[in-house]
Amino acid sequence: MPHPAIIKDNVAVITGGASGIGFAAAAAFARNGVKVCIADVDQARLADAATRLSSLTSAAHVMTFAIDVSKAESVMELERAVRERFGGTDILMNNAGIQPGSTLFGEPDNWQRIIGVNMWGIIDGSRIFAPNMIARGRAGLIINTGSKQGITTPPGDPAYNVSKAGVKAFTEALQHELRNTAGCRITAHLLIPGFVFTGLTAKGRTEKPAGAWTAEQTVHFMLARLEAGDFYILCPDNDVPRALDEKRMLWAAGDIVENRPPLSRWHPDHADAFAKFVKGD
Repeated sequence: MPHPAIIKDNVAVITGGASGIGFAAAAAFARNGVKVCIADVDQARLADAATRLSSLTSAAHVMTFAIDVSKAESVMELERAVRERFGGTDILMNNAGIQPGSTLFGEPDNWQRIIGVNMWGIIDGSRIFAPNMIARGRAGLIINTGSKQGITTPPGDPAYNVSKAGVKAFTEALQHELRNTAGCRITAHLLIPGFVFTGLTAKGRTEKPAGAWTAEQTVHFMLARLEAGDFYILCPDNDVPRALDEKRMLWAAGDIVENRPPLSRWHPDHADAFAKFVKGD
């Protein structure tokens, strides 16, 4: 039994919807009879994705929208366009994201672009869509795509980590706000993918690594956890069991509680202690 928002003739908007997890979600929603709007920065990919979605549902139930989610005015135009075409939105999946790599003292433009897309795209998407979603008075979903890196913050890509840590904090605050809003039937959820083989992670590879999930596997897991009512949708990996993810996250929180150095997992003085912690010694 799918989530009550994922029903025939409801409306889903997915940013970053022309490929990867976003497209897999759009396809899953379309198979359930949901009208879908896929929004993406790439016009060519949008056209191709719309053609593929039209093989799963009526072409009249598929909408595309070219957008740069880092610009609030573009997000407002998207929300307005969906209301004009379909009457409103029941499911919002803020999924657009980039990971070009970053260094701590690198170019500020790179940092601003990553945070603009990955964090402000989600903040603006939620703030702009939520009021009219609430006003519809129907069961609905706001799904924000985060990352395990926003929780364990490994070294090597600080701008991405900062953006995804912000998404986690924002989505927690959003769900608190929604559940304390009278008459609101919208819930927020944080999707935390594992290693998923998409254009974002391929890095030149053409074949899926054995350790990675497909986008379709990720969405299948997401739908099951939405049905169960989970807020944190923590996806496992083929190579990393959930128990190890949990240990890494608990250790990261322990850096504060135990007053260890930040990112102590990668500190030589704490390597043995972390290894014992993982083993349960």
